[in-house]
Amino acid sequence: MPIRHAIVHLIDKKPDGTPAVLHARDSELAESQAIENMLADLNESYNAKQGKAWGFFHAESGAHPFSGWLKEYIDEGKDFTAFSRVAVEHLQKLMEESNLSVGGHVLFAHYQQGMTEYLAIALLHHSEGVAVNEALDVTPSRHLDLGQLHLAARINISEWQNNKASKQYISFIKGKNGKKVSEYFRDFIGCQEGVDGPGETRTLLKAFSDFVESEDLPEESTREKTKALVDYASSQSKMGEPIALEELSGLIDEDRPRAFYEHIRNKDYGLSPEIPADKRTLNQFRRFTGRAEGLSISFEAHLLGDKIEYDEEKGTLIIKGLPTQLTDQLKRR
Repeated sequence: MPIRHAIVHLIDKKPDGTPAVLHARDSELAESQAIENMLADLNESYNAKQGKAWGFFHAESGAHPFSGWLKEYIDEGKDFTAFSRVAVEHLQKLMEESNLSVGGHVLFAHYQQGMTEYLAIALLHHSEGVAVNEALDVTPSRHLDLGQLHLAARINISEWQNNKASKQYISFIKGKNGKKVSEYFRDFIGCQEGVDGPGETRTLLKAFSDFVESEDLPEESTREKTKALVDYASSQSKMGEPIALEELSGLIDEDRPRAFYEHIRNKDYGLSPEIPADKRTLNQFRRFTGRAEGLSISFEAHLLGDKIEYDEEKGTLIIKGLPTQLTDQLKRR
C-alpha cells in the first residue's frame, strides 16, 4: 500500500470546556515501517467498523470548504502539509463550536491501494497500557488505540475524480443512534449521505432470494449460492470495497455468470452496479435448512421471530405468509 503523503497534527481539547489548542506539524511524516503498520491497522479497524455511511461532497461553500481545499491539493498541486494545515484548523473550529468532543491526534494519509487512490482522515486517541522493558521491568506504556475508532472518514479520490455521478465515494463512521458527536466531523468533511448501505444490502439479499425462488433450485445448490454470496460480500466488507454485482453474479453461477445480474436488471430493483456491503445486515442473512421423511424446510435466519416462530418445547414451526405457489397447491389438494 504505497503511502504518498501522511501527517499527524494534535488538537488539545479537554472535556472541561477550555479552548482547543492546535499543535500543528510543519512537515510530512517520513516513510517508515511504523507508519505503514499504523495505516494498515487503521484500515483494518475502519473496515471492520459497523455503522458506516456512504455519501458525497456538498457543493463547495463557506460552510463546506473542504472539497475545494482537496481539489486544490489534487488538481493544482498544493502542498500536502499546507492542505492538511488549513483543514485541521477548520476541524479545530468546528470541534470548538460543537462542545461535544475531546481532542486527539488527527491523521491525514494519502495512499494508493491497487489502482485506487484514497485519503483517510481519522481522529486518534491513546490508551494506557503496560510493557516489559529490556531489564524485564514492567513499565507504563502509551499507544494509539486504533481499535477504538469513532471519528474517521475515507475518500475514494479516484472515484471522486472519474465518476461525477457517484454518490458513494466517501465513507464515514456514523455515530451510534445518530449521535451529534459525529455530526461536526461529517460537516468538516462536507459530506452528505448518498447511499443507504443497510437498505441497499437488504435489497440485494431480497433480489437473491427472489432469484433462488424463481430458479426452483435444489436445496444443496441454494446453500452453495448463498454461501458464495455471503463469503464474497463479507470479504469485500472486510477490505472496505463495494459489492460489484457483475462479479458477484459470476461467483454465484459459474455456468451462467450473468444470470443473477440480468435478474436484478430485469426486475428493476434499483441497485447500482456497485453497492456498499453492510456487515450487520449480512450477518443476519443465514439459512436454516433441514430435510427428513419427504419434508424439506429452508428459510433465511432473519425471518425467525418474524414470519417464522419456533417453539422449542413442542418442536414446532409456525410459518406466516406462505408462498402463493404453495397455498395454491394446498387449495387444489
